[in-house]
Amino acid sequence: MLSTTPRTRLTRSKERGRTSREDLYAVLDAGLVCHLGVVVDGAPRVIPTGYGRIGDTLYLHGSTGSLSLRGPGEVCVTVTHVDGVVLARSVFHHSMNYRSAMVYGRPRLVRDEEERLAGLRAITEQLAPGQWDATRPPTRKELAATAVVAISLDEASVKVRQGPPSDDPEDYATPVWAGVLPLRLSWGAPETDPAMTSEVEVPAHVSSRPDPGR
Repeated sequence: MLSTTPRTRLTRSKERGRTSREDLYAVLDAGLVCHLGVVVDGAPRVIPTGYGRIGDTLYLHGSTGSLSLRGPGEVCVTVTHVDGVVLARSVFHHSMNYRSAMVYGRPRLVRDEEERLAGLRAITEQLAPGQWDATRPPTRKELAATAVVAISLDEASVKVRQGPPSDDPEDYATPVWAGVLPLRLSWGAPETDPAMTSEVEVPAHVSSRPDPGR
């Protein structure tokens, strides 16, 4: 179960909240990009970036010179999936069907080399499953230029909206189309790098990757 804190307690649309840790994992594991919210030099900053999960720890990476990863303060990480646009009979009740997760925490700079490699592998596999073992591993120079941070999933919340619009009772007789326009993502055909110097077939983990979805 997710532990409720003052920051994760839902104040609006409480019925959309999910308290299962499995729901949190499902939202995070289905994503490609998270948004990292930090305060740098007294001003808020939100950075879209890749991530990976191992158990109850979220891993992010970036340049060792990144101010966003070097700050000692609290951060907020969000992941959102839009599953459809909800079209209601009134403008007020238009909405989206979505799955979202919000994580609060204080990033921990990962210094242990074994954990750093595990974190980088998790980030790579989140973006492209099977790619870590198919490509050259990072060099010592590349690792020295890369910062990896870990964020605990102890403080997190999940919200999900599904289903048709919720109009006011007096609007249901209005002759306006209402419903859901689903949104689904799919992969296109792989495009080979024109700089390839030899004939190499597209690997199965790339060509046969399932479309993103639930």
